[in-house]
Amino acid sequence: MDAYFYKYQALGNDMVVIDPATCAIDLTPTAVRLVCDRHRGVGADGICYGPLPDQPHRHTMRFFNPDGSEAEKSGNGLRIFARYLWDAGYVNGRTFSVVVNNEHIAVQVVDETAATIVLSMGHLTFDSRTVPVAGPRRDVVAERMVFAGKAYEVTAVSIGNPHCVIFTAEPDAAHRLGPVIETAPAFPKRTNVQFAQVIDGRTIQIEIWERGAGYTLASGTSACAAAGAAVKTGRCQSPVEVRMAGGVAQVAIDEAWHVTLTGAVTAVYQGAFAADFLEQLNPFC
Repeated sequence: MDAYFYKYQALGNDMVVIDPATCAIDLTPTAVRLVCDRHRGVGADGICYGPLPDQPHRHTMRFFNPDGSEAEKSGNGLRIFARYLWDAGYVNGRTFSVVVNNEHIAVQVVDETAATIVLSMGHLTFDSRTVPVAGPRRDVVAERMVFAGKAYEVTAVSIGNPHCVIFTAEPDAAHRLGPVIETAPAFPKRTNVQFAQVIDGRTIQIEIWERGAGYTLASGTSACAAAGAAVKTGRCQSPVEVRMAGGVAQVAIDEAWHVTLTGAVTAVYQGAFAADFLEQLNPFC
């Protein structure tokens, strides 16, 4: 049996879609790392796995980071998976839903080619118990924390996965501080990190260190978290244009902190894993 895969990118965040209907490999952490390896595998910032069989919702997926860990949520991964469902003929109309980690995400395909997709991403919360952040329960907004011997103003956010937003103009912050903050004791489940600069009242620029992936050109949940932090701290008003190294996303936040994310998706290529590679993956296909 052939073992097909599909490659997409969303604002420079490139991911492989593996559909169990066309490729029944065993996605162990080792297999995920090998597929995502840019020298020994296909190369990707993550794997979208689905639609999962035998699930109550037919558009259920799982998302894996390139280090082999499974993530609760990925904004770019959700847009990529939605685009795959469209391309593969799994959906009939421009509005449908996708399920990840038991959360239903409403999807709207904007155009005939599904080049732009809108996601209803759920609600932002700054509650330390939900994010989570160590210490007593509180909203973590503009809170002083020390990393690498220097104090920073931190806003911690969850949109189904944890984020730490820092407004700073340090040019190398993502590479230098990202791995330090990701694994800091303050964040018991590790955290994604965004280093943000305000351009104007409706525009921010961010650099991203992603939990389980490292420096990343773009991230949908990071864009939502950073925009939410900008609104929460009074730096911006919704909607917020979020500029990232890989491109621009639009984030709208309502009074109940519900978030809508709009961004682009591009199909890159599709192929089949070679026999030599399948032997390394120890597949069941």
